Amino acid sequence: MSWASRFRIREYLRESLWVVPALGAVAGILAAAVLISIDSHVAVPSSWSYSPSTASTVLSAIVGAVAALTGFVVTVTVLVAQMASGSFSPRSMRLWYRDPVLKGSLALLIGTLAYSFSLLRRIESTFVPDLGVTLAGVLLIVGLVIFVLFLNRFVHLLRPAAVAARVAKSVRKSLDNDIANTRHLDNVFAGPLEGMTERASLTVRAARAGAVQAVDLGGIAAWAGRHDCLVVMRHSVGEFIETGDVLFEVYGNLGQADQAERALRGLVALGLERTIEQDPAFGLRVMVDVASRALSPAVNDPTTAVQVLDYLGDSLRAIGEVDRSGTSWHPGAAKRGVVVPVRRWEDFLALGVTEIREFGSTSIQVMRRMRAVLEKLLQEVRPENRAAVKAEIARLDATLAAGFSGSIDRDRADIADRQGMGGPDRLEHVERAVARRPA
Repeated sequence: MSWASRFRIREYLRESLWVVPALGAVAGILAAAVLISIDSHVAVPSSWSYSPSTASTVLSAIVGAVAALTGFVVTVTVLVAQMASGSFSPRSMRLWYRDPVLKGSLALLIGTLAYSFSLLRRIESTFVPDLGVTLAGVLLIVGLVIFVLFLNRFVHLLRPAAVAARVAKSVRKSLDNDIANTRHLDNVFAGPLEGMTERASLTVRAARAGAVQAVDLGGIAAWAGRHDCLVVMRHSVGEFIETGDVLFEVYGNLGQADQAERALRGLVALGLERTIEQDPAFGLRVMVDVASRALSPAVNDPTTAVQVLDYLGDSLRAIGEVDRSGTSWHPGAAKRGVVVPVRRWEDFLALGVTEIREFGSTSIQVMRRMRAVLEKLLQEVRPENRAAVKAEIARLDATLAAGFSGSIDRDRADIADRQGMGGPDRLEHVERAVARRPA
């Protein structure tokens, strides 16, 4: 099985809503068999014993209650997903269908249902699984508690700040994984490929369309090392590839081209949409979508955009502190390894601020919060990344001048405020605003 197939299976299991509950049902059936075996060999105190009619009534009530509770969980999940998709962004849906608490709640309830029904089938006039009936009651109480916790969690996750916080956490995890996975790779170069005069000995094209979800960069580098070749990736993680698009160009002497194509295709996972695992830019995209929807005329909620900017600024700072340039390939470099397209810091920064700046150009608090984000980035990102931040501040000045032309609040919109509006005026921010004010 190829690396791409294993990745797609892993992603399917993480995103599926039926696998974990199905395992819960199997566990419930097995647990019922174990308890029945124990009950048949162990004598319980009289206070724990049930008559056949009482046990049947209790288990029937538990089966009905758990079935209804499972229906409530499914209903709440559908409503939450619908509200989240409409209020935030369809791209944020993965936060809910990947949620472990949702899957755990369904697994417990369906497992309890299967367990209770299995016990109910074994009740006879001469045998009652007393321990099993007692455990079924305990599982029902635990299921009720879990349902309350599940409801509390999902209601709190409907806050825009909670969505932005979870996405920002995923972005940071993606960055950490990227650094850990590439730190030990010496023969990986940053693209694009320039100065190569010879023709590619092999061109590997996509067999189907899809978004590049992940790439086994270590596997590609190892393959290139074994075959003493230079492998050039033509698309980065996150791009959508059409059928027949070039995935790789291979430079070097190859033996069997068919095996090489199959091996390299198996190191790139294509799917319906992007994922955050190796694509921190997609996390920024989700946060920008939430802020942009909040700034639409139909919603007009700039405070939500300010809350998103809180976590967006933190994610951009994490990206700006990392050296992602890599070693660029040049004609004198060894022709063995991998050349990969790398997103520049300017790409991340433009993605994170451009649309929010344009859509929030007439909102005082959005302008103030964005200036605070950019000024903080200017102080904390790597020195080579600061020129791009200064360019974005200049764009912010131009946008503000156009949006507040002739406005009496121009002086207020020109001040950096980490709360958007209402934060304490820092003297240095006021002085900068006065210095920028036209004569």
